[in-house]
Amino acid sequence: MTTVVVGAGIIGTTIAYELQRRGRRVILLDKGEIGGGASYGNMASIAVTEFMPASRPSIWKQIPGWMLDPEGPVRVRPGYMPKLLPWFARFVAASRPGKLRQLEADGAVLCKRVYDDLLPLLRETGLEGELTEEGCLSLYSDEAEFRADREHIEILERFGFPFKRLTGSEARELEPELSENIGVAVHFPENRSLRDPHRLVQALADRFLARGGEFRRGAVAGFDRSGRITAVRLVGGDPIAADEVVICAGAYSGLLSKMLGEPIPLETERGYHTQIMSPGISMRHSIIWPARAFMVTPTAGGIRVGGTVEMAGLDAAPDYRRSKITVRRAQAALPNLRCEDFSEWMGHRPAFPDTVPVMSASAKVPGVFYATGHGHLGVTYAATTARLMADLITGATPPIDMRPYRIDRF
Repeated sequence: MTTVVVGAGIIGTTIAYELQRRGRRVILLDKGEIGGGASYGNMASIAVTEFMPASRPSIWKQIPGWMLDPEGPVRVRPGYMPKLLPWFARFVAASRPGKLRQLEADGAVLCKRVYDDLLPLLRETGLEGELTEEGCLSLYSDEAEFRADREHIEILERFGFPFKRLTGSEARELEPELSENIGVAVHFPENRSLRDPHRLVQALADRFLARGGEFRRGAVAGFDRSGRITAVRLVGGDPIAADEVVICAGAYSGLLSKMLGEPIPLETERGYHTQIMSPGISMRHSIIWPARAFMVTPTAGGIRVGGTVEMAGLDAAPDYRRSKITVRRAQAALPNLRCEDFSEWMGHRPAFPDTVPVMSASAKVPGVFYATGHGHLGVTYAATTARLMADLITGATPPIDMRPYRIDRF
């Protein structure tokens, strides 16, 4: 039994490892390097409190104003808007109160499982040291700004995720570099960070390969099927015979699903980061400032600054002004932060309009499975996705109801 996993990011690599552990012969396939996409440049956060659907009226009602602001937290390139309209219509439809409550629950179920699945994986692979002990601080300049984020806090209360409100002084005791302008903070102890997310993917891949797994480099040209999937065809290469195929190519998964006659409303949220290797400060916790739409994480040997969303498709050139905006905002929270010896990066996050990933067997092609659309939570959901997908693929009973994550829900 050969399973071809298409996509060698954190989701695909973890799925490949878990399937191999259960006795499958697995070939990991990617057009690029292992961990070279969003898994290279994510914000290194196990963000178990960040499952709140983006399709809330409080968000989408602000989007027209943000589009007029070149430094707004969401930027849609004007030429891309016509193509985005069908996705945006689904995004607004997902904002009905009853629907939002269900989407919140669907995300919370996954986040509640994260450490149950992640910690055993790290122990088994000897990678426990990749996960820090510190949590995340959410920052607010004053009480009014905190109240504006109260919706998020109330959802966490409802689902039982721990947090602690802090005064500005208490936050500075934890992170002395924080500005005196921070009046309120919330500590999320379970939002731990990775010391280097790219290194984690590579280490998992090394263990997969050492145990007899295969990695092949190539772009998918199409699929062969005869009643069920039989092979993956490559651009300029020999086809790979397959009894099963798992599509987990991030934002590119929609292109592959179309090849199988199963289109899905998957968009790319283009994310930017600046990796600063000489920041002039040290940090223990990651920080987010919701009102200013940025995050800062100590990771990969330096400090990483990211945030904001750009909708411009898969092919447009990066606009690194987005990176510079977030660095300036980060310096408002961390006034001694210097931006020296730095690099800028742009990557593609796979986003469904309802914010919930697809983890599902194909509704049309036997032997095909999908694991995509994890948005900002790819590294957070990776171990849980691998557990759930391996159950689906091998015929085991998953520990949760998988119907909310099916591919034909749209």
